[in-house]
Amino acid sequence: MKRLSKYHILPAVLLIAFGAVLGVQLDAYLSDDDLGEQLSKMRRAFVVINQKYVDPLQASAVAAEGVEGMIKSLDPHSTYIPADRAEDVKDQYQGSFGGIGIVFEVPNDTARVISPVAGGPSEEVGVMAGDRIVGIEDSSALGLSSSEIQNRLKGEIDTEVQMTVYRPTMNDRMTFTITRAKIETQSVRSPYMVDDKTGYISINRFTMKTHDEFRQAAKKLLGQGMERLVLDLRGNPGGVMRTSWQIANEMLGKNMTIVETKGRSDRMNRTINAQAGGLLRDQPIIVLVNRGSASASEILTGALQDHDRAFIVGRRTFGKGLIQKQFDLGDKSVLQMTVGRYYTPVGRLIQSPYERGNSKDYYKQKFSTINQATYHLNEYRESIPDSLAYETDHGRTVFGGGGILPDYVVQPDTTALTHLVRSGLDYAFARKWFTTHETELRSRWQERPDAFKASYEVSDKMLDEFWAFAEKQGVRVTETPDSVDVSDRVYSMATARSQQPFVATRVKGYLARLMYGRGVARPILNQADPVFQEALSLWSSSRELAAYHMGPSSTVPQN
Repeated sequence: MKRLSKYHILPAVLLIAFGAVLGVQLDAYLSDDDLGEQLSKMRRAFVVINQKYVDPLQASAVAAEGVEGMIKSLDPHSTYIPADRAEDVKDQYQGSFGGIGIVFEVPNDTARVISPVAGGPSEEVGVMAGDRIVGIEDSSALGLSSSEIQNRLKGEIDTEVQMTVYRPTMNDRMTFTITRAKIETQSVRSPYMVDDKTGYISINRFTMKTHDEFRQAAKKLLGQGMERLVLDLRGNPGGVMRTSWQIANEMLGKNMTIVETKGRSDRMNRTINAQAGGLLRDQPIIVLVNRGSASASEILTGALQDHDRAFIVGRRTFGKGLIQKQFDLGDKSVLQMTVGRYYTPVGRLIQSPYERGNSKDYYKQKFSTINQATYHLNEYRESIPDSLAYETDHGRTVFGGGGILPDYVVQPDTTALTHLVRSGLDYAFARKWFTTHETELRSRWQERPDAFKASYEVSDKMLDEFWAFAEKQGVRVTETPDSVDVSDRVYSMATARSQQPFVATRVKGYLARLMYGRGVARPILNQADPVFQEALSLWSSSRELAAYHMGPSSTVPQN
């Protein structure tokens, strides 16, 4: 028998002793005599440990460890959220919080304002892009992490907070008293027209507000002539499942199944179908995914793939097909526990296999199969048993058993500068260069984002500085072909020369991000995004799928 650790035998029975758990009366759960007996056992153990252990213990800490122990014995995605983190998690799902309305980053020991939110309280009092946050209330902000700064600036709506900034362009400090307001977090980012008929929308997570944001972005792009859409779900970890249903509903025909959920509760056993009247019922759609696309992202992707509604491009998704529900534990802490599984319209379970209580091997095996699906695609396909092969509405083969395999997998170019991108050297260099040249850059370009996108060029001198910076970080460029070892970050001179435009575009994009935020940066960075660029060559496949959904009088837009 598997031996349980002390964390499995220190349950949160303090809550139980007060007569309620998970927000309901215990009597509803105690019809099983054995359950009641084990509950009494845990209560006695909790009391004995707190009263008799050799050192004084904090009952709340023992209870928290007990809850965590029980959760660790379940699936890898059930979690315990302590009271001090529960509010932040709630904000992520709701899509709003009380704050001052700034986008900032912490590149070293000092936070830098990337941009104040338009119309937000910080912009109203005069906070500007480029300001360094050096103090909050009466305390220094130097050396604080991003989350520490965020926690100090967030608070109840209509309360005040003092923030002191250093403004490099004026070599001066300023203190602002800012009244916190309701700040809407944007989950739909960087919508723009790639060309005269191609729209792009990125969704970074699913909140309660994402559907409204998506509709606003889609309407805006349709008004600008959008005839086809690139929907970017890369790096989207999921969130509110219902929102992914709502967005799928914008693209699917009436009564098409979006997702089926199954669990122990009758309420969990249900099928969600699309309704008529979606905004994007027949336009060609390409969906971009990768290993960071999970949960609600996979629900949306799976529904569109199973119905042959969108062409899926990128790399295999994460593989999370478990549904969590939050249960209040009475002290503001939360039990986020798996209560069901979801299945795509053709019956695929996207969840990767797992052994309860063994999350370490779960993630090790998961990322091993994702890497195989990325670098050894044919072998990966051949390893999938026939029992996990399914057919879409129109006969295409798709796979279950762990993540969603795109219709078109963009495999990394192992001869290119992929390691520079994956390690973030291009962004690190852009931040370093920006810090040195910020005053000059802002004085010329700050109020001219469109001109920056159209005409700013990364100079040869900057590129030389980039390679010098990269060399200090362990990158080598060699004239000797036999010395090339991409895995050890040794590149050929020919590769480095051929990749100069790629590096220049990436650096320019990150400079735009530092000055203006993601909205200006994304169109630039997409120009140096191999997956995005490959997707733009695949519209013929997307048009073929869209044709299945056309009405008799509709026409599919051509290149």
